[in-house]
Amino acid sequence: MSYFWVIVALVVVLALAWRFLGSYMEAVFAGRVRFFAWAERPVYRLIGVDPEVEQPWQRYAGALIVFSGMAILFTYLIQRLQGSLPLNPQHLGAVPPALAWNTAVSFATNTNWQNYAGETTMSYFTQMAALTVQQFVSAAVGIAVAIALVRGFARRNSPTIGNFWVDIIRCTFYVLLPIAFLAGFVFVGEGAVQTLAGTVTVHDFLNGTTQVIARGPVGFMEPIKQLGTNGGGFFNANGADPFEDPSALTNFLSIALILCIPVALTYTFGKMVGNRRQGAALLAAMAIIFGTWVGFSSYAEHQPNPAVAAANVVSQHQGNMVGKEVRFGSMQTTLYNVSSTQTSTGSVSGANDSFTPMGGFGLLTGMMLGEVTPGGVGSGLYTILLFAIIAVFIGGLMIGRTPEYLGKKIQAKEVKLASFGVLVMPITVLVLTAVAVSVPAGRAGPSNAGPHAFSEILYAFTSQANNNGSAFAGLSGDTAFYNILGGVAMLLGRFAIIVPCLALGGTLAAKGAVAESAGTFRTDTPLFIGLVIGVIIIVGGLTFFPAVSLGPIAEQLSKGLF
Repeated sequence: MSYFWVIVALVVVLALAWRFLGSYMEAVFAGRVRFFAWAERPVYRLIGVDPEVEQPWQRYAGALIVFSGMAILFTYLIQRLQGSLPLNPQHLGAVPPALAWNTAVSFATNTNWQNYAGETTMSYFTQMAALTVQQFVSAAVGIAVAIALVRGFARRNSPTIGNFWVDIIRCTFYVLLPIAFLAGFVFVGEGAVQTLAGTVTVHDFLNGTTQVIARGPVGFMEPIKQLGTNGGGFFNANGADPFEDPSALTNFLSIALILCIPVALTYTFGKMVGNRRQGAALLAAMAIIFGTWVGFSSYAEHQPNPAVAAANVVSQHQGNMVGKEVRFGSMQTTLYNVSSTQTSTGSVSGANDSFTPMGGFGLLTGMMLGEVTPGGVGSGLYTILLFAIIAVFIGGLMIGRTPEYLGKKIQAKEVKLASFGVLVMPITVLVLTAVAVSVPAGRAGPSNAGPHAFSEILYAFTSQANNNGSAFAGLSGDTAFYNILGGVAMLLGRFAIIVPCLALGGTLAAKGAVAESAGTFRTDTPLFIGLVIGVIIIVGGLTFFPAVSLGPIAEQLSKGLF
C-alpha cells in the first residue's frame, strides 16, 4: 500500500474511532455501560470502595498518588525478586537497584522508558505480571484524570469530580481490556510470537553458526503497548522486531491503536460538556499541528543521508534508509515514529538516532510542544485543556472581558494552575539537561560528540519528562546517574501536571454557570483554534529554541545543508 493510501486509511479509521469510540467512552464514564458489572463488584468489595460515593479533587488526587506509589513499589519488588519467581526459563537474575527503580517509575508513569534489553533482562513473569499490568493501569490513570478534569467543566456547583477507583476500573474493564484483547488475536494471527516455551536455538549448518532466538508472550503485550500509548516493547528493537510487528497490517494497526483513544477523547469531551463543536475544535488544533509535523519529518527523511551521499556507495532514491524498517520504507517508518512521539507512546519501528538532523528535530520538537497533538491517552486531552485555558485568558484580555470557557469564569486561580501545569515540563527538561551536560557522569552517556551528543541528552530528558519513552539510542542510559535522574524527570512530568489538573477540575466543578452573551469569546471557531495553536507553538518555541539551536539545528548547519 502506498504512503498516500496509508494516510487515507488512517484518517478514515480515526474518524470512525472519534465518533464511535468517543461516544462509547462517554457512556462508560457516565455509568451506562455495565456488562462487566459482575466483575466490578468483587473488586470494589476487595478494595473497600463504595462506587456510589464520589470524591472531591483532594481525595481523588490522594487516591491516585497512593495507587501509583504502590504500583511503583510492586513493579520494583518483582524485578528485584525475579530470580526467585516462576516463568523464568532463561534463569535471569535480579534487576540491579537503580535500573529497577527507573523501570518501575517508567512503567507506572506511562513512560515505558527502557534502559535495558527486554529479552535479556526481564523474565516472562516480570514482563507479564509487572510491566504489562502497568501498561493497562497507567493508561487508565491518565484517562481517569482527563475525565475528572472534563467533569469540572461539565458540572455546576459540585464539590466532587468522580471516584478515582471507579474510573480506573471501568476504564480498564470496558475500554482497554476489550480492545487490546481483540487486537491481540490480530497480532498473533499475523505472526507475533506468543509462547512461554523459552528461547530456541537454531544451527546454521551451511555457515557453521548457532543463533539463540528470543521468544516470549509478545503478541498480547503488543496491543496494550500501543493502545495505552505506553511504548515499552518486549524486545530491545521494539516495533522494528518482526516478532512484535510482523506485517504491514500490524504496522498500520499499531499506528491506529496509538492514535485512536487520544483522538476519541476529544469527542468524549465535547459530549460530556454538551457541545460537540468544542471537542471538534480541540481535535482540529491537534490535527493541524500533527499533520504539519508528519509532513515536515517525512520530507526530511525522504532526503538522502548526507554521510551516505558523501560515501557515494548506494542509491538513496527511497530517502534516508539508515536505521529504518526496510519492510515499510522511510516514509511509513517516519509516520509510525512521529505518531509515537506525538502521543507519548515512544514505541519505534526505526532508529530515531539515525534520522537526519531535521528528522530528529521533528521528533524532538513534537514532544517539546507538550505532547498534545493528540498526546497520550488522557494526558493529551488534559494538557491541551491547560493550553486552551491560557488561550481563553489571552482572548478575554483582547476583548476586554473576564475570560470564560464552557460557561465557567477563568480567574486568577485557574490561570495559575494552568500555567504551572504547562511550564513544569519545560523547566524539568531544561534544568536536568543542564545538570547532565555539566557533570562528567552526564557527559559520559552519549556515544557521539558535538551537537548530536547534546541532542541525545536533550532528547532523553524531553522524552522522560513528557512520559514518552522513545530515545536517541546513542545515549548509554543504564548508569546510576541516568537511571536515578531519569526517574525524577518521569515523576515530575507525570504528577506535577496531574495534581494541578485535578485541582483545576475541582475548582471548576465548584463554580456556577455564566450565561453566554454577545461579548462572550466563542471557543468553537477557527479563531480560537488558531489561538490555541499559537499558544502551543509560542510556549514550546520560546522555551526550547535556544536548546534546540545547540542540538539538531547546529548539527544541520554543520553539514552545510541550509
